Amino acid sequence: MILVKTEAGQQAFRDRTVRLTPRQRSAFILCDGKRTIEEVQAAGMSIEREDLDQMIELGLLGPLDGAPVVTASAPVAQAEPQPVAAPTPRPALAAVPAPAAAPADGARSPQQRYKDAYPIATRLSGSLGLRGFRLNLSVEGTSNYEELLALAPKIRAAVGPDKAAEFDRALLG
Repeated sequence: MILVKTEAGQQAFRDRTVRLTPRQRSAFILCDGKRTIEEVQAAGMSIEREDLDQMIELGLLGPLDGAPVVTASAPVAQAEPQPVAAPTPRPALAAVPAPAAAPADGARSPQQRYKDAYPIATRLSGSLGLRGFRLNLSVEGTSNYEELLALAPKIRAAVGPDKAAEFDRALLG
């Protein structure tokens, strides 16, 4: 099967509204309507079928020939028990919300702050273009609150205090 990027997938990739792992980002780029799933997986980037299935399920990729998504969702249905074990960051995100309910004073957990601030940080650093490329890679490489907090001064310096205000509220507020 040959996969292509959907319009929604291209928009989500540009806006970074859907968080993709580096492996999924590579797979997304390789799905150009010319390569088969097997060729994408053989590209040497450790791309797993679960990565592709998840992007199909999210509507980011679709079959080239317009075949019904039922053919793509069948492997997804079989792989559903695996995504919890396959992407490393997801179990960590799923494991931390329990303490989020623990604070009785309504304070957000560090993991919740990370989840709120990460999309803002990627949007801000992505809007810098080439001059913010390394910062954007650093933001995408974070996997927890402490790592994102360490990058906060660089983000503020790059985008300015006005644009960083929303990020600061999500991360620190």
